[in-house]
Amino acid sequence: MTPLRDGRRGPRRPRLVRALAALTATTALAFTAACSGGGAPPAAPEASSGSGGGGNSGYTFAMITHETPGDTFWDRIRAGAEQAAKDTGSKLNYSADPDATKQATLIDTAVNSKVDGIASTLVTPDALIPSLKKAEAAGIPVDTFNSGLDYYQQAGSIAHFSSDEKLAGQQAGAKAKAAGATKILCTIQQTGSVALEDRCAGVKDSFPNTENLQVNGADDSAVTSAIQAKLSQDKDVNWVITLGAPQALDTLKAKSAAGRDDVKVGTFDLNVDAAKAVQSGDLQFCIDQQPYLQGYLAITQLYLYKKNGNIMGGGKATLTGPSFVDSTNVATILPFINQNTR
Repeated sequence: MTPLRDGRRGPRRPRLVRALAALTATTALAFTAACSGGGAPPAAPEASSGSGGGGNSGYTFAMITHETPGDTFWDRIRAGAEQAAKDTGSKLNYSADPDATKQATLIDTAVNSKVDGIASTLVTPDALIPSLKKAEAAGIPVDTFNSGLDYYQQAGSIAHFSSDEKLAGQQAGAKAKAAGATKILCTIQQTGSVALEDRCAGVKDSFPNTENLQVNGADDSAVTSAIQAKLSQDKDVNWVITLGAPQALDTLKAKSAAGRDDVKVGTFDLNVDAAKAVQSGDLQFCIDQQPYLQGYLAITQLYLYKKNGNIMGGGKATLTGPSFVDSTNVATILPFINQNTR
């Protein structure tokens, strides 16, 4: 995999040029992963101004996500979006709510404020598409990212930036099978997320003896307790695949408490602690989807569309993953992780 090039700071090349050049290499990747979710108190709408190398474009763009506060995955999404706003001289209005109805309301608010473009996750299509169609009807361009690969065209999105979640799940299941899985537990931390459901469906495609377990992603102790109970009760489970890095770390605690040293753990998504756990051998792999790149491209696409009428992807989704981080490449990846939050 090309290791998180969206976060690398080259010496003299403009950031916008570097990110778009990185896109060419990124779309050639075969495997990298996606989203992160859970329920928790909503993030209040916040605004940040872009006044960097792009001068002052006069554009205001809204980014609206289903972020769970405290989930470090979203720090990387937002960092990419903020850098894109600076590079294009645009203003970024960022807001988030893990509740689908409230996220739709945030989209409605952005439409009513007549922003120049809206970038939104599409984790719950039925709840969000009507609001995104209102934006389209009002002449406000929309692009989507992170989740909703099968639904972005229905939403009227001009472009979509994400991983292929089902493919990532299939590859995860195949890796677990090759490593001797007898039964896989696939944990889902947010009810109703199409991206998370696709991940576990992909795992089951490759390894039919897979059982889903719903956990409360907003409460780490509850996740640990639920997985510990399942591992204590079901001795056939010898692999757990989690759908977010925090839940993977919870699973390491759970298997220890359950006395199940035989259980192996792999996860979607990546943070510093998860990468270190891969390096130590406690985690078998993380699946990275380059969230910084998703945030950067979503805002850059809106700017280029407003300015030049440009559309990335030729009508197809632009994939930022999946890519596996394991013992063979984690040492290369680790130095870039913190860079992707700036």
